[in-house]
Amino acid sequence: MAISKDEQKVLAAVTAVDTLIKEGKIFSGMKIGLGTGSTAMPAVKRLAERIADGTLKDVKAVATSFQTTLACEEYGIPVYTLNDKVIGGKLDLAIDGADEIGPENSLIKGGGAALLREKIIAYNSAAFVIVADESKAVDSHGTKFPLPVEIIAEARVPVIQKLEKLGAKCVLREGVKKAGPVVTDNGNLIVDCTWEHPVDAAKLEDEIDDITGVVECGFFTKIKPSAFIAKSDGSVEIKTPSQSKN
Repeated sequence: MAISKDEQKVLAAVTAVDTLIKEGKIFSGMKIGLGTGSTAMPAVKRLAERIADGTLKDVKAVATSFQTTLACEEYGIPVYTLNDKVIGGKLDLAIDGADEIGPENSLIKGGGAALLREKIIAYNSAAFVIVADESKAVDSHGTKFPLPVEIIAEARVPVIQKLEKLGAKCVLREGVKKAGPVVTDNGNLIVDCTWEHPVDAAKLEDEIDDITGVVECGFFTKIKPSAFIAKSDGSVEIKTPSQSKN
């Protein structure tokens, strides 16, 4: 019997946390970045369960969003910032979800508008792990899930003009249960971009980030994560970057 997408998310998260503990990649005293969204939250919960049962002690978390901070507070996981002395600007591991996992484990993230903090944490971690359901694995980026681009509000028009020159169709993200555009935890706006044809994510990450007025884009290509991808048949694929071309 096939399991649902929500069940896949929980399966991926639980399998990842338990496997990483067993392999010694999550350990007591670890500094760990915790992601945002519907798949990252089960990972936060599972981490809290392993702290509660005594498997882990003295775990220090850095959260990627208000959502994650609140979850950590609820589960009793102490939260710090990258700037705190006990963290020192570097993390041992980051665990997060993704909107797309492409070739060579390139990612699109930012469906929850937390891409800036997610990238800061991921790119300052010694290791990066993604948990996802099988729908997130794709052959290419750009044509399906929109690429989120976080922008300064005052630069909206010129930034969109430059994104359009890169071939993007741009939509300013509108809020749900809020009049007007989405405002990120950092006080910025989100432009969602799609292309007619698949794009080179690594190349575009640099080109988009070079646009004045862009804060950050949702391509993650400069750190290669391992990915725990749960399937509808109840299995979990562990996909490393070296396996991505197979």
